[in-house]
Amino acid sequence: MKKTSTRLADGRELLYYDSRDDAVRDAVDQRPLDPVATTSEVRRDPLLGDSVAIASHRQGRTYHPPADECPLCPSRDGRLTEIPASDYDVAVFENRFPSLAGDCGRCEVVCFTSDHDASFADLSEEQAALVLEAWTDRTAELAGLPQVEQVFCFENRGAEIGVTLGHPHGQIYAYPFVTPRTSLMLRSAAEHRARTGRNLFDDIVARERSERARVVLEGEHWVAFVPYAAHWPYEVHLYPLRRVPDLPALENAARTEFPQIYLELLRRFDRIFGDAEPPTPYIAAWHQSPFGEADRNDFGLHLELFTIRRTSGKLKFLAGSESGMSVFINDVPPETAAERLREVASE
Repeated sequence: MKKTSTRLADGRELLYYDSRDDAVRDAVDQRPLDPVATTSEVRRDPLLGDSVAIASHRQGRTYHPPADECPLCPSRDGRLTEIPASDYDVAVFENRFPSLAGDCGRCEVVCFTSDHDASFADLSEEQAALVLEAWTDRTAELAGLPQVEQVFCFENRGAEIGVTLGHPHGQIYAYPFVTPRTSLMLRSAAEHRARTGRNLFDDIVARERSERARVVLEGEHWVAFVPYAAHWPYEVHLYPLRRVPDLPALENAARTEFPQIYLELLRRFDRIFGDAEPPTPYIAAWHQSPFGEADRNDFGLHLELFTIRRTSGKLKFLAGSESGMSVFINDVPPETAAERLREVASE
């Protein structure tokens, strides 16, 4: 992999990740851009104890442009975009409309491919491996920023999820605090350790591999299963069999196998509701250990993949119980979801 760092016209960082070591990335951003001005601030809720990012400048962000005006495509035929090059493998740049900026953290956009009409599931194993390398590199580099406590790599896919740009891409949020969801995991892990003397993440994986009812896919180095108390209609958690706290700590064998396992999972998601249905909307979210945790090596890196589509033509909405009380109601039994995800395996 070759990494090239450059700057866009307004000073934001742009990074190219290339599979070829001889790739030359010298295209200059010729757009007449003003410097980025953000109003991002983080406010703490005194009742719940969590943090809220206030970012009013995002109201003006690009919203569902036509394909021929996509800002994530390469710059070609006189049309200038966020990517000055005429082609690319993987590109990462600072978000022009960040939720977090400056002392409040950092937001980046990860373009998985230059092909506007593709999806992550369409990538080759080599391309998916390069995305993994980009996620890993960004996690390691952002960890060095003094204001950053946690790095979150994720993909929102589909208009139903709220995606405003159709080009295959994901995002990276570098938070200046430990997120509430991670805090809950850390609390549960600490309580489990105090009660049993064992690691909670190891025990969850061991239970699923033993019971088998919710296992969807297993390789030599990864296992994917629907969790026992799944929140979403179709939800899969993907764990490396050797526990590590974050992406930089993944061993080479797990890195090598990841593209095969993950691409198969994504392709199964698109087949859940039948070939006649549109692509399945989903969120794919990497959960990594915060950097300041004393026992961070006890955390279990994993990816959570889920869809808000509960059946053909119907979505799972977060209504009163979920939004008001954080109590989820799932219409699809986890064992049924796992069975369906095994049924739609690639031949």
